Amino acid sequence: MYLSVAAVTFASLASVAFADESIRFVPDPYPIGYADQGDVKHIVIKGANVSGKEINLENVMGQGVGMSNFKYPKKIAPGAAVTIEFDMDFAGMDGQINPVVVMVGTDGTPYTATVDGFVKAPIFLGEKLFDTGFYAKGEKREWTFYVWETDKKERPDLFLDSAAQREFSMTSKPVMLNVDKLDQIKEGGKVPGLKVTLTTKGLLREGLELKQKSIRKIVGFKSKKHPKATPEVLIVGYWKD
Repeated sequence: MYLSVAAVTFASLASVAFADESIRFVPDPYPIGYADQGDVKHIVIKGANVSGKEINLENVMGQGVGMSNFKYPKKIAPGAAVTIEFDMDFAGMDGQINPVVVMVGTDGTPYTATVDGFVKAPIFLGEKLFDTGFYAKGEKREWTFYVWETDKKERPDLFLDSAAQREFSMTSKPVMLNVDKLDQIKEGGKVPGLKVTLTTKGLLREGLELKQKSIRKIVGFKSKKHPKATPEVLIVGYWKD
């Protein structure tokens, strides 16, 4: 049986809201340091059972994406140390992140630990969200945005990933950019970049989308220079019936 994304998100948020603080991790949030976008790292966080009772864990999961392969103790004695291990995939992440580890007791009690990290993306997209408005099947849409490398030294290379090519095409041309103000990006500066035009000749409506009024398309890009990078933009809107 599969739960909807909304249901899983609601359950996770509910767990966090009513979490028991008998298991504590210090510092809080627990620092996991820096990672490059696309890295996969093994994370270890340490805390303790600060309650006067034994805690039995049934499961440990992550609220959000990227966390898997959890290792944890089944029984934690009063005052005993707690070590939780998991793998973290930083694909699709950018900037400050604060994922939450949710530990679920055999009695249903949730315990949480927030971790704090920063993901360094090598490619910066000047805009990441585009609105189609009300969209009818087969309508053409076009969006233009600027792209540059985070270190501002070299011009990025960018192309659509294979999944995005079903619905989108793109063209780009080299430009020099002024990116001093991210809300007022201008051509004619000193930063080598790209002016990218993303086009669709018709968004697909299939599978679960047939039952939804809203549009949510994640458009992914790739880079030969930075093969682990996962830059992407989000297309939103509503279907016209």
